[in-house]
Amino acid sequence: MWTFLDITLFLIMVLCSFFSSAVFPSPLQSSSCQLQGQFHLNGMHKDGDVVLGGLFHIHFFSSYPDLSFTSEPQQPTCHGFDVSGFRQALTMAFTIDEINRNSNLLPNVTLGYRLYDNCLQLGIGFRAALSLASGQEEQVILHKTCVGTPPVLGIVGDSSSTRSIAISTVLGLYRVPMVSYFATCSCLSDRQKFPSFFRTIPSDAFQVHAMIQILKHFGWTWAGLLISDNDYGFHAASSFQSDLGPSGGGCLAYTEILPWGDNPAEFRRIVDVMKKSTARVVIVFAYQSDMINLMKEVVRQNVTGLQWIASEAWTSATVLQTPHLMPYLDGTLGIAIRRGEMPGLRDFLLQIRPDLHHNSYGNNVVNQFWEYAFQCRFAPPPAGWVEAGGALCTGQEDLESVETEFLDVSNLRPEYNVYKAVYALAYALDNMLQCEPGRGPFSGHSCGNLQRLEPWQLVYYLDKVNFTTSFGDQMSFDENGDVLPIYDIMNWQWLPDGRTEVQTVGEVKKSAFKGEELKLDEDKIFWNFESKKPPQSVCSESCPPGTRMARKKGEPECCFDCIPCSEGKITNKTDSMECTSCPEDFWSSPQRDHCVPKKTEFLSYSESLGICLAATSLLGTFICAVVLGIFIYHRQTPIVRANNSELSFQLLLSLKLCFLCSLLFIGRPRLWTCQLRHAAFGISFVLCVSCILVKTMVVLAVFKASKPGGEASLKWFGAMQQRGTVFVLTCIQAAICTAWIISSSPAPHKNTQYHNDKIVYECVVGSTVGFAVLLGYIGLLAILSFLLAFLARNLPDSFNEAKLITFSMLIFCAVWVAFVPAYISSPGKYADAVEAFAILASSFGLLVALFGPKCYIILLRPERNTKKAIMGRGIES
Repeated sequence: MWTFLDITLFLIMVLCSFFSSAVFPSPLQSSSCQLQGQFHLNGMHKDGDVVLGGLFHIHFFSSYPDLSFTSEPQQPTCHGFDVSGFRQALTMAFTIDEINRNSNLLPNVTLGYRLYDNCLQLGIGFRAALSLASGQEEQVILHKTCVGTPPVLGIVGDSSSTRSIAISTVLGLYRVPMVSYFATCSCLSDRQKFPSFFRTIPSDAFQVHAMIQILKHFGWTWAGLLISDNDYGFHAASSFQSDLGPSGGGCLAYTEILPWGDNPAEFRRIVDVMKKSTARVVIVFAYQSDMINLMKEVVRQNVTGLQWIASEAWTSATVLQTPHLMPYLDGTLGIAIRRGEMPGLRDFLLQIRPDLHHNSYGNNVVNQFWEYAFQCRFAPPPAGWVEAGGALCTGQEDLESVETEFLDVSNLRPEYNVYKAVYALAYALDNMLQCEPGRGPFSGHSCGNLQRLEPWQLVYYLDKVNFTTSFGDQMSFDENGDVLPIYDIMNWQWLPDGRTEVQTVGEVKKSAFKGEELKLDEDKIFWNFESKKPPQSVCSESCPPGTRMARKKGEPECCFDCIPCSEGKITNKTDSMECTSCPEDFWSSPQRDHCVPKKTEFLSYSESLGICLAATSLLGTFICAVVLGIFIYHRQTPIVRANNSELSFQLLLSLKLCFLCSLLFIGRPRLWTCQLRHAAFGISFVLCVSCILVKTMVVLAVFKASKPGGEASLKWFGAMQQRGTVFVLTCIQAAICTAWIISSSPAPHKNTQYHNDKIVYECVVGSTVGFAVLLGYIGLLAILSFLLAFLARNLPDSFNEAKLITFSMLIFCAVWVAFVPAYISSPGKYADAVEAFAILASSFGLLVALFGPKCYIILLRPERNTKKAIMGRGIES
């Protein structure tokens, strides 16, 4: 359980101890350094012109050794043999052997190796790295020139991010190249802190992105995260928390740290959190040892129905693929290192043999594997071993006769990274040795060579290395020392025969041109659920179109309520944050998922109100035509000729126009109808009222002329004067209408103020003053007619038309006085209906009041349609 603070304190302690043991030469001291102590490590080695170091986890556990340098050799006690780690170490030996046999790569140079076991302990791994960097010679003679080849040219390792951070922090001071095959912490990409660190495995930053791509692909926005208690887990958690929301739109339901070692109470608490959470997806960024302890509690509580996502550290862990655990882990999706193939590796593994002469230390790793594989002991065996029936190892046992994963080379993943790391160092060294003197990249265009080689020179060539493996993968490092990232996506499948198959179901990679790319073959994925389909893992169900997300206060952003869009706004996508307003002429559908054209409203011929008004208008027009026909037919009768028949004909024609102009208020408003409706209405009514006014004036003039001395008044009311008066009064209204239309013309308008979901088409008057003057002028003439007719109502005559005019003007004025407030308070089409109704009502009032009694006499009382009958009373009076 190591953090950055632990590593820092550890480095200070070790470095102080290390440097206190060194003797720095001076004129008063010997020009040599004496090794103050040795730290014996499990490992194996092979001599060569150039030696490469390697750090591997060959054992799971160890007793922690004393960290101080003493004169007594120290031997760590490691136990729990890790076959996969041992195979990775042998992969490095195999790769170096393959390079040595390749005449095209590093000709005339033999590579050697020195491989150590770190026992999964930071202290042991750090001591192993220092032993590789400083060498094991007991006394080092310092030459005046201080030149020579370092003990190892580069180190392949370490497998852990924590150990790599500690080791590379020190080795980076001297620019000793270190190429890790399994350290994934994104922090190691910091070139300022780790200038000589490289790796052939992608950074955890990309692994996190790969997992986020999987979450996003299946719509899993609500997941739990379990991490190991070290830098591997901490940096992964940090990346998830910063990247999951912006790139994947997801949230972490919980983040729990798996305790180091066996801690039943803490594991019980963590599993309780998993059970209570609604998250069905659990991401585990930890090592297989952490998972072993966790699964004990999962099995004990029988927690099923979870979709596990594994980090590369335990995706291929066979120790978890047991019949006891697979009911819970079946269907696991995992991120795995890129698989590769290395022809000849299996044959190389079969050639290893134990060293019967050095069983104490040095080359004893092979011996330890032999004892583990064949369950035997080399001589001298532990006390009581033989008595207990234990077998002795002979070294001639057959590896193919024992069941072990050691010879399984069908799924080489970490081994393939080791293979690429060794080749990277070899190609970098080969490129350096091919440098032509005088054209080198270093000061004075010099080149590096084996006799005067400095580690930083190899770092320069590692930065630029570029080659293709025998498996066909391109290999190069970016500016941070990271390899071009690619991962396989694995799926655990428990077969009916009890075996577990870890099948490749996709890949995720990053390229310079396409960015991050996820490929999945979903037909190959097994889902450990009754539905045999991907589970749902969301805090809140997706908001369907027509709703927007509203965050729940105090909860993660993935927990939200779905609020329906308000009227006039829509969303046509799921999980929309905001609703979009519809365009001006559109409105939201009832489902609020698309915009529909707004309903249009105007006084239409197709609706009942419009039909009634149109029918009434045509009826009035027809009645006027009938009355006009009657009057024309009976034009020679006294009742028609009385009071100027010509004005009666003009009045009937003007009433017919009044009835017809009401039709202009029905139908969709257009510019010409808006302009014409008020002009036609104003001129028609002025023509009508002018005729009535002149008729009233004629009645008064005739009776005034009947009195002595009044004959002169008739000369002002001849036929020409009557026509002229009507024409002038009408022209005044025409001028008013013309000025109104020119200055501020009525125009059609789409009104959305009355109803949000409707467009009310109406005619705006343009100028309220113009409309008021038009109505005021009609009202003025009507009032004058009413007053004159009222004054003439008692004049003697058997048929005094002044009474009819008085009554008709009373109706006319009453209608239009009531019209003003009704028009102002009526919205939209109802304003047009009110105006059309006022026109029809006043027109019918005039028609019935003025012509009803005359038609009654003409048609029903013809005996009264005589000059004698009409003039009788007038003569008597």
